[in-house]
Parts: sequence; C-alpha cells; structure tokens
Amino acid sequence: MQGATKQEQPASRRNYDVVRQHGEEELNRPVVSVIWSGIAAGILISFSVVGEAILRVNLPDTSWRFLMENLGYSFGFLLVILGRMQLFTENTITTVLPLVAERSRACLMATLRVWGIVLLANVVGALVAAAFILWSNAFAGPMLEAIDALSNHATGMPALESLARGVPAGILIAAIVWMMPSQSGNEVILIVLFTWLIAAGDFTHIIAGSVEMWFLILQGTLDPFVAFMGFFVPVLVGNVIGGTAVFTLLAWGQVQAEVE
Repeated sequence: MQGATKQEQPASRRNYDVVRQHGEEELNRPVVSVIWSGIAAGILISFSVVGEAILRVNLPDTSWRFLMENLGYSFGFLLVILGRMQLFTENTITTVLPLVAERSRACLMATLRVWGIVLLANVVGALVAAAFILWSNAFAGPMLEAIDALSNHATGMPALESLARGVPAGILIAAIVWMMPSQSGNEVILIVLFTWLIAAGDFTHIIAGSVEMWFLILQGTLDPFVAFMGFFVPVLVGNVIGGTAVFTLLAWGQVQAEVE
C-alpha cells in the first residue's frame, strides 16, 4: 500500500521531494567537493558561448540564423546539468527548498555558504575558460570575432535591463531543475528547449555571462568596475529574483499544504 500511495502522489510533490533531497545533499557536501564542482561548471559553461560562436561563424547570414545559432547556447548547460556539476543558478532552487521548509538560522547560513562558494567557484572557472579562449590559439580569428560580438552584446545592456532580463533566465533554469525528476529519458530535450529560450529571448545568465565578461576584461575592452556594477551585480540579482523569489516560492506554494 505504501508503494501505491507514493506512486499516486501528484507530480509536483514528487518533484519537490527529489529536488529537496538533492538540496539537502548539496548543503552537506564537503567544501572541497563543492569548490571543484563549481570551478568545473564555470569552465564547461563556456561551451555555451563557444557553441553559439561556432554556429554564428558557420551558418549563412539569413533572417533565421539568430534562432539557429542560439541552439549552441545549450551545449554548456547540457554538460553542466547532465554532469551534475554545481551551477549557481541551479542552487537558487535546490538549496532553497530545504530552507523554506525548515526555516532555521542554521539552514539559512548553510544555504548562504553554499551560494557563496558556488558563485565564487563558478566565476573562477569562467575566468579560466575565458583566458583559454582568448590566449590559447585554439580559436581562429573569425571565432574570436564572433565571441567578441556575443560578449559585447551580452554585457552592453543598461544595468536595469540586465537585471530585468535576468529574472526570466532565473525562472527558466529553476524550471529545468524542478521538472528534471519527472522527465526521465527527456532530459536533453528539456535542457535544450529552455536554455535555447534563454538565448533566443536575450535573457541574461550570470555564469555564462561571466565567461563573456571575463573575455572582454582580459582583452582590455571592458572596465572591471563597469563590468561588476553594470553587468555582474544586476544579472546576479535578476537571476536570484527569478530562481528564488519567484519560481521557488511558487513551487513551494504548490506543495506546502501537503508537506507541513
């Protein structure tokens, strides 16, 4: 009877149970493991920028090229999410669900600790990736030109616009995390569709965008203070609002009466 009851649970409750369990596991992981996983995620997310650039360089200059080249944005997210690496925008839902359920100071501090470690590790990984892209000679001239154009576009928005565009991106990444437990066998399609939508909608993502930010800083075309205050902070706030304040609380609202 217990197995049947579990099977009859609403999908939202099953998703909640799985995501909350993952969140509790992340909160209890050794710091060293979190750091290395976060650095790896920051490096591998660069393939979103590289993927877009490859398609931009090789597709004909047509009216539909923009939509097609944005499929390349999915590559880095496929590597990171399917590889179960620590990405900051995933943590805006996974580690927050235990917090909204427990509502204790200890859980709050643990959540903030993981957020800080993962964000810093992701940004360091993005720096490593940007340095490799710029200085390794692994990318030909047209590729670097495409990456430069993509990076200038991503980081060149006004701060308030970057913040606003960060909200949908935070919601969509959190939606991927929320839906993954019920999408067995369809994970690739889910990730590709939602991350393509982020790119096609010109929404801003703090870690993929950090690769572009570092690329411009390292080549000397973007002032670090302008990058931090005009891009990094607004996008970070937007992603947190979208992933935590909007999606997580809406998801919690679906199951609160069942779990309390």
